Amino acid sequence: MLTALATLLSHYKRHPGQLAMLLLGLWVASALWSGVQAINASARDSYARAEALFTTDLDRLERRDGEPLTREDYLRLRRAGLPVSPLLEGTLEAPDGTRLTLIGIDPLTLPGDSAFAAADSAGDLTGFLTPPWQTRLASDTLAALGVGASEASGATPRLADGQRLPPLALAPALPPDTLVMDIAAAAALLASGETLSRLVTRPGALATAPEGLRLSRAETLASPGQLTESFHLNLTAMALLALVVGLFIVQAALGLALEQRLGLLRTLRALGVSGRRLVALLVAELLLLGIIGALAGIFSGVWLARALLPDVAATLASLYGAGVGAELSLPWHYWVGGLAVTLGGLFLAGAGVLWRAARLSVLGLGQAQAWRAGFHRQLRGMTLAGMAVAALGLGLWAWLARQPPGEGLLAGFGLVAALLLASALWLPPLLAVLLAGLERLARRRPLARWALADLQLQLPRLALAMMALLIALSANLGVSSMVGGFRLTFLDWLDQRLVADLYFRPPPAQYHDIDAWLATRPEVAERLPTRRVDTTLRGIERADGSTSLALPIGLYGITPGETLRPSWPLLATRDGRDDAWDAFRAGDAFINEQLAIAHGLAPGDRLTLDAPQGQETVSVAAVYPDYGNTQGEVLFATQVLASRFDAPPGSLGLVLAEGADHRTLARELGERFDLASDSLVDQREVKRIATGIFERTFTITRALSALTLGVAALALLASLLAQARERRAQLAPLWALGVPRAQLVRVQLAQLGAAALATGALAVPLGIALALGLVAVINVAAFGWRLPLYLFPGEMGLTLATAVGVALLATALPALRLWRTPPRALLAEEAGP
Repeated sequence: MLTALATLLSHYKRHPGQLAMLLLGLWVASALWSGVQAINASARDSYARAEALFTTDLDRLERRDGEPLTREDYLRLRRAGLPVSPLLEGTLEAPDGTRLTLIGIDPLTLPGDSAFAAADSAGDLTGFLTPPWQTRLASDTLAALGVGASEASGATPRLADGQRLPPLALAPALPPDTLVMDIAAAAALLASGETLSRLVTRPGALATAPEGLRLSRAETLASPGQLTESFHLNLTAMALLALVVGLFIVQAALGLALEQRLGLLRTLRALGVSGRRLVALLVAELLLLGIIGALAGIFSGVWLARALLPDVAATLASLYGAGVGAELSLPWHYWVGGLAVTLGGLFLAGAGVLWRAARLSVLGLGQAQAWRAGFHRQLRGMTLAGMAVAALGLGLWAWLARQPPGEGLLAGFGLVAALLLASALWLPPLLAVLLAGLERLARRRPLARWALADLQLQLPRLALAMMALLIALSANLGVSSMVGGFRLTFLDWLDQRLVADLYFRPPPAQYHDIDAWLATRPEVAERLPTRRVDTTLRGIERADGSTSLALPIGLYGITPGETLRPSWPLLATRDGRDDAWDAFRAGDAFINEQLAIAHGLAPGDRLTLDAPQGQETVSVAAVYPDYGNTQGEVLFATQVLASRFDAPPGSLGLVLAEGADHRTLARELGERFDLASDSLVDQREVKRIATGIFERTFTITRALSALTLGVAALALLASLLAQARERRAQLAPLWALGVPRAQLVRVQLAQLGAAALATGALAVPLGIALALGLVAVINVAAFGWRLPLYLFPGEMGLTLATAVGVALLATALPALRLWRTPPRALLAEEAGP
């Protein structure tokens, strides 16, 4: 068995290019998959630590008037026998500029099973509660403070402002960039005086909110893992696509290696190696090569993850407020899982090769024509398999059509996968039919007819590379269309929503005084105050019946003034846009698209909402787009929200008169009310920040799309290099018949360029269908809102140019070798076979 295995492996000694092609496919496939899984694993570890930080599973209390809570409020409630605990939150700056979240707690009153509420020992609790106190932090926060892991315990590093932290104590359960200490120590660092951020209590401990306070239930606080689930699912889908494309390289290499070893396999069978043992030897070969390629890919994936993780962390923090550590945290099952997925994909890619090797007879093993006849049978099988996958996709589409709006995220990915797989399976049969038809048209042009027939002969070896190219091109086009459409929609939406010139959030205690002062300023043409409050949606009344629920929801108040009303976008209204705004001013509500899709709501339906005075029932006048929001929201006129739902004052949008100087206004506002000079935020700055967040959001998607296309190019290049020697032997007779080498080079370039152009032409409609699936199915199920479909002719032209360019680049090196091959070598290669 060992001798037979060594004999099989000796093939790669004679053909090192095939070994490189096989290991390259395994390497890039495993690297991209493992890199994304490393990012996901590290992010989920950060989420788990954040969710354990007692803020997502506790009810919280805040003042209704928007004023900060004080120690006196806490003491009053404790004296009344209410089980509340104080929290103080703030932000500190580390020496390297990192923003650190500081949380001050009282571990004696904090409810739950927090590690701070139940310290490991009396000594730990004493050190935490008494001077010089302790700073609890995770090890991945040490780098920002300039402290090494070995010297962390007991260290007292300085912050950017020169203050020293209490002695450090490692707490692995904390999320990154988070410091936890006793509330007294936190108050001293933050100089917060008597104020508190909030009061928390065990879920359900309070039936109603105490007078003057607002109670937010734990279920209204979505955990980071819930908010980011769709983001990570999209990353996983892109990584899986890269894995599949990489495995195409592997399957092409295995098929070529098996075809070139047909004579060797026949000899081994003739020497007494049974068919079952021969297949077992091929499996052992796959396992050996798979372990090498998978391990190389996993370590490369970790390197890739380290390079991409800062952008991912910034994206998740910007979109969802989810803190993700900048250092990888990989559990043991990550390594086992990466190896298992890669080896599983390898054996899936090699299953067809093993099956064909097992079924070929001893005599047939040495006949190349028998192998090619097998490919024709394979084309018929691919056609039937593509029809089966297409039928599965149609079934998923029919099932999704019957589901409630916004449901079926996994089924949506299944539909997109079925679309890609069916198209890839149909590509080789379509190319074969196209080549056969063109050959019949080229009867009077012998060289063109030969080129078409030769391309048909190469099709078994090029089919998988072309399938990989089709998937990569269509995925690139689909994702580019979605991202480009999202960008246009998002920027247009920002222009419609951000209509004020300046935005300002006055301190709650000074809100009314500042608002009255601004009303007298001639440079302020219009004030657009906003308010916000959380409540519970108790019921829905539709034309087809009523539904009872207990859905936490946000209420948002806007001022429908002369500036805002014409620009605010509406997707659906009951009796037209003007009537909708009139009804809105009178007390009806607008709902965002997320809420409408999730519960099948439309203008004219009625909502029952909890309010301080009982329950309020309102009519839905319109549905509006709310891109980027992950939850349902109900919109009211600001005055309606203040009077009926007791919402505290929020921000102010200021529309300036023509020619007004906002710098002068900001300076006078600061001098009169003792505010910072930068308290007014320019609209352009808001747009710049929002656009920056958007651009970082899709950094990873673009990177993976480019890497996937690069893998497809490698698949085509590897296929051509692996058969370069045999191709020169096939071209030698043409040279001997008088065809110049320059013309032979042009024929090769035209062959692959035309095949890639046909593949690119098929990728364009497939990419459009993929973009439609992304915006109409995946995006709705993942985020709860739908994007309009934008088509970009420039992207389509770039897709075709990329297809041809990739093919010509992949053909260039073999063509250059042919150009440099002397005539004597061509004759020798022709004589060799």
